[in-house]
Amino acid sequence: MHKNMFIRGLQDKFKVKSGLKFLKEEMEKPPKSIAREKGITSVGCIVDVDNFEKAESFYELIDEYALRPNAIKIIGYKREYDKNSPYAIQIFSDKDLGWKGQIENGYVLEFLGREYDMLINYYEEDNLMMKLLSVKTQARLKVGLGTQDAKVNDLILNTPLKDFKLFKSELKKYLKVLNEI
Repeated sequence: MHKNMFIRGLQDKFKVKSGLKFLKEEMEKPPKSIAREKGITSVGCIVDVDNFEKAESFYELIDEYALRPNAIKIIGYKREYDKNSPYAIQIFSDKDLGWKGQIENGYVLEFLGREYDMLINYYEEDNLMMKLLSVKTQARLKVGLGTQDAKVNDLILNTPLKDFKLFKSELKKYLKVLNEI
């Protein structure tokens, strides 16, 4: 039993190493330009559910920006995922890390299958899984919080993770300045 655990731990370490290498390479590439017109019609959100439990709050942006009901796609990250706990949104976790930075999770694949006008990276920690998803997501405008790597985002808002209300009003302010809304 213990021997297997050890082997798994070893494998995961290599996966993490291979994921970090992939991430580093991706972040050194010039960002892909996404040929979408200005204006916010589709939004992707990557949310650290361990530290911000109300991930479904992002659905409020539907009313705020008068979007179609299915315009917002939210995916939550939990370090440890309990399959028996019901979550209001789709979840991915550390155990979904594959080789070469792949995330082996059906929800993630579905999330990555779309192109967004705006991606919101709602997390504060320098976390491999969330960063991988952030760099893989195709979005014209990537928005993140102040603690994140500037290479991942086009726009950084210095608002605390817990203060969603402030985040929303700051986001609106900047999107107006950028003539997105």
